[in-house]
Amino acid sequence: MSDGRIPVIIDCDPGHDDAVALALAFGSGKLDVKGVTTVAGNSTIENTYNNALRFLSFIGVDVEVAKGAAKPLLRALTTAPNVHGESGLDGTDLGEPWLKGSARPAVDLLADVLLTSPEPVTLIPVGPLTNIATVFLAKPDVKAKVERIVLMGGAALEGNWTPSAEFNIFVDPEAARVVFESGVPLTMVGLDVTHRALIYPDEIEALRKQGRIGRAIAELMDFYGIYYRKQFKGNPIHDAVAVAAVFCPEVLSTQHLNVSIETVGEFTLGKTVVDFRGVTGREPNCDVALGIDREAFIDLIFDAVGKLEEGGAV
Repeated sequence: MSDGRIPVIIDCDPGHDDAVALALAFGSGKLDVKGVTTVAGNSTIENTYNNALRFLSFIGVDVEVAKGAAKPLLRALTTAPNVHGESGLDGTDLGEPWLKGSARPAVDLLADVLLTSPEPVTLIPVGPLTNIATVFLAKPDVKAKVERIVLMGGAALEGNWTPSAEFNIFVDPEAARVVFESGVPLTMVGLDVTHRALIYPDEIEALRKQGRIGRAIAELMDFYGIYYRKQFKGNPIHDAVAVAAVFCPEVLSTQHLNVSIETVGEFTLGKTVVDFRGVTGREPNCDVALGIDREAFIDLIFDAVGKLEEGGAV
């Protein structure tokens, strides 16, 4: 971190909120993004990989992008076209990507970057945890090189894909269990805070006036809002909260608790079971995000988009 930036790898499944997360990561000036890996989740792996290449090309970022897992560790893939459209990133024309993507798969990028980095690297997974679990299982020595994992997923109190489970954890609960039991320091940025990380219609209109990148993000939010406005007065930008938490941790309040992953429940598959009262006797393994400063979070997005408009991606 010689230049003051935090070394990170972003693992994503773009996805509208993933796109905002990428814009925040590269526009903030606070993160040294060593690579972007993609996973199947919001859409198929072909779509999420192509969407990452298209969006990063559109915002002018030159970074290694590697294709990851096409399906969960043990299950058939569940996707969310009802939220993100058939492409996984419907709503705007990003054009064709000039980024070519990596010759190596996501697991190799993750392992190589971690093992060769002179300093620990923070992982920011904002999709199903398949890639992270796979590299932990295949090359367990990488865990010692991870500073921490700040993930978007789970919830203490609610679900969104089922009454009890958040989508990312539900898609690959076995991978989530591997990660949550890995011993690596974890921060879980779940629905408890991301459902309050809303961008409101007037803020979307302000983004639209910021320039070509702001306009594209506003158009993505227009599409994304078709699903979310039935539930909220704005759009929750789930994945960007995890990115913000890495370089601006004060945007969240957290509690250090034990979190277990349900992998067999009839009604609770994929639930992140948070032990608030210590009844299990298990040691706390996760900083669980429970509060958010929404206005500060939205300000970070506007600042990042403004820097990208000026050609300030790093």
